[in-house]
Amino acid sequence: MPDMANPELPVPDGLVLRPFRGVRFSVGSPGGANGVEETAKVTSPPYDLISDDDVRELLAVHPNNVVRLILPGVDHHDYPRARDTLRDWLDAGVLALDGEPAVYVYEQAAGDHVLQRGMIGAVALADPERRIILPHEDVMPGPVADRLALMRVTEANLEPIFLVYDGGGTATHLVDDIATTRVPLVQADTDDGLRHRLWAVTDAVELALLGDDLRPRQALIADGHHRYATYRALQAERHAQAGAREEAAGPWDYGLALIVDASAYPPDLNPIHRVIPGLPLAQAVSRAKGACQAHEHADLAAGLAALAAADEPAYLLAGEGTACHLLTGPDPLQLEHAMPAARSARWAALNTSILAEFLLPKVWGLSDDEQAVRIVHHDARAAVRQARDTGGTAVILNPLSLDQVLAVAAGGERVPRKSTSFGPKPRTGLVMRTFDGG
Repeated sequence: MPDMANPELPVPDGLVLRPFRGVRFSVGSPGGANGVEETAKVTSPPYDLISDDDVRELLAVHPNNVVRLILPGVDHHDYPRARDTLRDWLDAGVLALDGEPAVYVYEQAAGDHVLQRGMIGAVALADPERRIILPHEDVMPGPVADRLALMRVTEANLEPIFLVYDGGGTATHLVDDIATTRVPLVQADTDDGLRHRLWAVTDAVELALLGDDLRPRQALIADGHHRYATYRALQAERHAQAGAREEAAGPWDYGLALIVDASAYPPDLNPIHRVIPGLPLAQAVSRAKGACQAHEHADLAAGLAALAAADEPAYLLAGEGTACHLLTGPDPLQLEHAMPAARSARWAALNTSILAEFLLPKVWGLSDDEQAVRIVHHDARAAVRQARDTGGTAVILNPLSLDQVLAVAAGGERVPRKSTSFGPKPRTGLVMRTFDGG
């Protein structure tokens, strides 16, 4: 059956996670302390969580850190350099291609408070209308173009997207058994306190069990919407270039993915805050008072406590000075006029929807785009520091709930860009996928 949006594209017969020959760093002894330490040094957080300062710090820790591949060159867009570095590292043995195709069991743990297990493989790509892999968030063209250029030139998936599904079946039981009874292929203890462990599943019977359990299920993109859009764009590009479907079929019909059973390992949802450099705090508060109730708090700690306790939608504004301001209760009449008529009530009630459709354009006269609004994951204090440095305003939000995200996605809608940050996110550099590795 052809793809509904593009009749030349293949359609998988369900949620398919194909084994592949992983590309991994050749550092130290996998079972020894040196291997644990060295592996951590060559890995990184996902590309969109890395600042310029982070790049310098990662390279200071190890000159062969994976950041040279995912954010190449001085401007982080030198894609031919990434391709050449990848080839050089493979030729020199810095990176090595595993001998057999595998689905990789991946565990992230920190003491008694964090445990997430899942599978890393090559997921078959499907149009969202097929409802096999559901996006829940809008994307921006800039990051898609950036990741597409990198993927096109390197012919590799350098970091996995993050999918969640409602499982509880054979695959989850097998993942748990492998993680609790077998010696890991690689381990890394990273400076965020997480221990990462990886196992390769190559046995045909076990791979069949994993595949049979996943195939009838539906997955939600937790993290990596821009990369999934990139996978699909490259797939369409390669099929268009080749013409006939038989000739076009290839590794670009799949993308590197971590898939986690959210019923066994519920993800942690964190907020994504905004910084508006061109909007001074006093001006932001003054304009907002005509649309919302505004409550001043003496300092950030008091403001964050008030935000956490507030009824949604609620926003904490901070910037110059120590005082901050909690916005609640937007005027219902103004809000009704601002929200798109075609959107559902559940979508219109999201704090990020009200921010994108009402506060930013109607109250502050701004577009919710990459030029006017900066993004800060998780860290409210970092957002406030950035606002003070730029003479602007930080908009601090509470996180959405998983139920909210699932309800919006199930209704065929997408939340505004950068509404959610699922965690823990997969560590970049533990295992990568090149097109010649399957």
